[in-house]
Amino acid sequence: MEIDGTPSLPKREKTPLVLISNSSIPQKRTQEDDHITFISSPLNPDFKETKPLEELPYVQRAARVKKESLKKRESKGNTNGETNIRDTNLERSSVKNKKKKKPVVEIGPLRYKLATVPGYNDFKPPQNPGFNPVERKSYSNGIEIVFNETIDHVFNKKSFNYTSAVPDPIFRHSLLFRQSEVPPYTARFSFEDRASNILIDQEAKHITTDKGWRSAKANVCMREGRWYWECRVNCGTPRLESTSTTGISGPHVRMGIGRREATLDGPVGFDCYSYGLRDLGGQKIHMSRPKAFFPNGENICEGDVIGFEVNLPSASLHHKIVNGTYKPKIDFKDLGNTGIEKADIIRDRAPIKIKDYWVFEQAAYAPGKELQDWCSPAPTAFKHEVKPCFTHPSVPLRTLPHSYIKVYKNGILMGTAFENLFAFLPPASKPATVKDMFFREGLDDGTLGYYPIVSVFQGGCAEVNFGPKYWFPPPEIKQFDNGDIISNNQPLDDFNEQRIRPLNERYDEQIIEDILADLVDEVYFWVLDEAPTDTDDMNHILYNGIHLSENSSNDRTGPTTNEETKYAL
Repeated sequence: MEIDGTPSLPKREKTPLVLISNSSIPQKRTQEDDHITFISSPLNPDFKETKPLEELPYVQRAARVKKESLKKRESKGNTNGETNIRDTNLERSSVKNKKKKKPVVEIGPLRYKLATVPGYNDFKPPQNPGFNPVERKSYSNGIEIVFNETIDHVFNKKSFNYTSAVPDPIFRHSLLFRQSEVPPYTARFSFEDRASNILIDQEAKHITTDKGWRSAKANVCMREGRWYWECRVNCGTPRLESTSTTGISGPHVRMGIGRREATLDGPVGFDCYSYGLRDLGGQKIHMSRPKAFFPNGENICEGDVIGFEVNLPSASLHHKIVNGTYKPKIDFKDLGNTGIEKADIIRDRAPIKIKDYWVFEQAAYAPGKELQDWCSPAPTAFKHEVKPCFTHPSVPLRTLPHSYIKVYKNGILMGTAFENLFAFLPPASKPATVKDMFFREGLDDGTLGYYPIVSVFQGGCAEVNFGPKYWFPPPEIKQFDNGDIISNNQPLDDFNEQRIRPLNERYDEQIIEDILADLVDEVYFWVLDEAPTDTDDMNHILYNGIHLSENSSNDRTGPTTNEETKYAL
């Protein structure tokens, strides 16, 4: 069709509309929200429209922190306006360093509620136990000794140890109790730390038994330094008897040293916690394994005096051993004690009344599995690949450098019986595990150390001498008639050696340590009680237990012990 001579185009038809589903269109991977556009694309119809930041409500926007100007910061730091940027940065760094420092956690003793409040008659010095004569023996030197069994007395048990306590009104915050001693006031055998079948004289220097092997410990322990003590066999192997080391009949005596964990119902050297000397053959014995020590055919007979020289390293070096900071190439020389940074004696103990006297009950240190497995002869026991040494992976199997036990017989040096003794400070020693009781680990109550131990068998009798007048003093010690002991002033060859001290001096040191620890505990509890000065507040603390403080973790009430419930009046 033509219009005005111009050919016309055919009319275009409408393109049919075909609906295409979204699934037939290839989709892109899902984008993160940060990359999504504000307006949805036609190719991505599934995306929701995101409002621009300007359209968001004010509550959804991030709060803008307005920084102060430099001039304003300087005016705050110094009113004179002389503080510069460098000083401000130093202040900021010092604040950061202060925040990084962790607060020092002070560990103190626990305080237990009294089951029985002491009465007027309880404020008296502790008395020695009652003695019931059982046997009378005469020695070859003409001395006659009466052996007794103690009555109205408590013995240390498997899980608990006991020390004498006395009420004192000055120690109000320690619940009116402090530690004390019973006569005789000297180094001797302990009344509490011995087997129940041991008979003892009233001076606590002689022991015997009619049973099998039983042991008794002294009331003094060696923790560091160089000490000397003697033991005399008053009834044991006769001198005319055969030198055979196989016989077991008749009276016998063994002597040595041991730790708190050492058993008392067996001879010294029975376990890994004690080191002993056997009378037959003069063998040294440890972990029930005797080894030759004296010359062949020489025994320890009646009348022989055996002297022990024990040397232990300083407490500072001992702490390095148990803490794992000991370096053999650096710490080969014991420089002595360099001071302590925190309280090292923590005593968790409860005052209880047993019959007519007061004692402190505290946790006993129990034998550990590591040492028990090491000394066990059973083939199924776990044996560590590394032998005991200074840097052993297991703390109980670490030994003490510069430690040894020298043995004298009638004043003659027989040699060094043992070296590198086992360490005893925590965590090498752990408290016993008792059901329904709370005992904290890693604490030293001041009684850890090596104690003189004497064992007797079927009528064997022994006597100890802790000085100052020895029967056979070693050559290094000079003894005078007045009892004073000095050592020669000549320089010693070994840098680690120090003068030999009589063990009776350790008794006085322990009393000083106990008095100091009692005073420290009293001040510690006084601070926890918020320093009360009113008498009514102190009486409230006494009759109602401790005053709990919200910010104190050590001021708590401990569980009531079995002995406390049994003997409470």
